[in-house]
Amino acid sequence: MGSVRTDVADHVAVVTLDNPPVNAAAMDMLQELTDVFDSFNDRDDVRVAILTGAGRCFSAGADLKNRPDLSIPGKRWNRNRIVREVAYSIADCGKPVIAAVNGAALGAGLGLVAACDIIVASENAVFGLPEIDVGLMGGGKHAARILPHSLARRMMLTGYRAPAAELYRRGVIEACLPAGELMPWALDLARTIASKSPLATRYAKDSMRTIENMTLRDGYIYEQGNTAKLSTSHDAQEAVAAFVEKRAPVFLGR
Repeated sequence: MGSVRTDVADHVAVVTLDNPPVNAAAMDMLQELTDVFDSFNDRDDVRVAILTGAGRCFSAGADLKNRPDLSIPGKRWNRNRIVREVAYSIADCGKPVIAAVNGAALGAGLGLVAACDIIVASENAVFGLPEIDVGLMGGGKHAARILPHSLARRMMLTGYRAPAAELYRRGVIEACLPAGELMPWALDLARTIASKSPLATRYAKDSMRTIENMTLRDGYIYEQGNTAKLSTSHDAQEAVAAFVEKRAPVFLGR
């Protein structure tokens, strides 16, 4: 039995980390998660995904009790590759991904959250890089993508865990909700995204991901290129026709 559950309905995939008791980021779970998000690129029944955790924790980070034997030649490099690529399987996935953070997102768990496109959390969620307390280093680069300069360093240097309410106040996450309202809110947002042209959402995510490390000029040129590609598609023509005819569009993703 795997440690990642995937349920698909109405073009929305709910991906649940399920590795009790704290959804620790074991190597097999990370590889399974990579496989799941890679598969979404080839699935027409999935237009958007939600990543969440089972139980009271999103993910408490690396599985310190079951670390691979790094004395074996090549094992350290293999471990680092798996840990590195799981974040890119989410960030590079052609479908938008919403993180529904139901509890602690620490270390590698925070890295998974940072790779997602939109972040929402329950009021009991906390975010942190506790590696300093166990003689390790955290994913500062991933954290710095979504967190303010000083906060990211405070987390990395002290192990500070920021409550969801603080990140909402700072504008890092989109919502801070009572636990019972988290998944309904995330599902409502996911269904809104799924109702749009799947081709348009792919181009939109591709643009946002690609232009992040570009200059203003180069980034806007790239966006204009995607806009031009989209404008000649069936979905673009259908959107215009539906607007003129005052009806709901029927998107085909082409």
